[in-house]
Formats: sequence, structure tokens, C-alpha cells
Amino acid sequence: MNLKSVVLLLCSCAAVSQAQVGEISVNMGESLFRNSNLGFDVDPTATYKMLNGFRIGARLTLNTKRFAGHEFGYAYSRTKLGLSNSSTEASTPTHQGFYDFLLYLTPEGVPVRPFVAGGGQFTTFVPPGASVTYGTATTKYGLNYGAGIKVKVGPMFLIRVDLRDYATPKPFDLTARTGWLHQIEASAGFGIYF
Repeated sequence: MNLKSVVLLLCSCAAVSQAQVGEISVNMGESLFRNSNLGFDVDPTATYKMLNGFRIGARLTLNTKRFAGHEFGYAYSRTKLGLSNSSTEASTPTHQGFYDFLLYLTPEGVPVRPFVAGGGQFTTFVPPGASVTYGTATTKYGLNYGAGIKVKVGPMFLIRVDLRDYATPKPFDLTARTGWLHQIEASAGFGIYF
């Protein structure tokens, strides 16, 4: 390899690394369920449904292009399972892992960056009285999409707001379940650049 090739290689790496900005963020909010009827077990008048709950999550974002990036994340939701014919509710937490491609409406370096997101995800539903570590949970794979905005509040810090829809087939294999379950994320968070 000659000197000219080495210089070109180093310049290429510098140009690529300059476009890459990483972010780590945490967020809190609400999981809001749509199309939440899951079906029934024995009695058709007692339909199970997912109920809204508190959500907390973390994201790692790699902005690899001026207007694009990739995001990996995990979220825990403290949700519940309810019955349509009673006020009985039971804790049914969910665990989510996801990947999203981000498309920004403003270029890297601008203080306010609205974006749209889309990708794949899995959601693990833990039935009442069970644990995610004992293999009694139900995992479903699906899609997610949404939008958000990031605002720089200093040289290293940002705040963000996200609204996303995580769509999965319905869990627990109950009778008369139809359609997909939609878990809507409404969250706000704080992050750092690196």
C-alpha cells in the first residue's frame, strides 16, 4: 500500500466518523392500548383486555448520515390485564426490544430535529402471577412506527418527545381474538450526545 492510498483511506475514515453522532437517552411515559380486547378463556361474556400503564425505557441512537440514523431500545411497561364483566385487574407487565430507522427533517447539527421512525420489535407479555425469567411469558414480534422531536439543551444534552405505535399479534392464545394489538408510546426523555 503506497502513501497516497493510506492518506485517501484516512481521509475517508475521517469523513465517515464526522457524520456519526451517538446518543443515549432515557424516557418515561405511558403505554396506551388500542384494539385491546384479547378474547376469552371459557366465558364469552368475560373478555380479557390489556389496560394502559406506566412506561420507562432507554435508547441508543447512531446518527450515521446527515438526515438519517438508527435506534436500538428497550422499554418496560407496568400494564394490567382486565376483564370486561368485572373491575378485576391483574399486573401484566410487558418488555419490549426494538430497532428503528430514523429519518430527520433537519440536518445533523441543528438544535431542533423532528423525525419519523419505523422498524421492528418484539414484546414479551408476562401473564399475572408469572415471571419473565421462568419461561411462562408470551413473546410476539411486530412492527413499530411513529414520530418525535429532539431538542439540544446544551453542548452534550438533549430532551426528546416520542409518539410511537408498537403493533403485535395478540398474546395468550385466547378464543375469539382478532386483529393486532396496538401499544401506543407517549413519552418524554433526556439524553446525552457522544
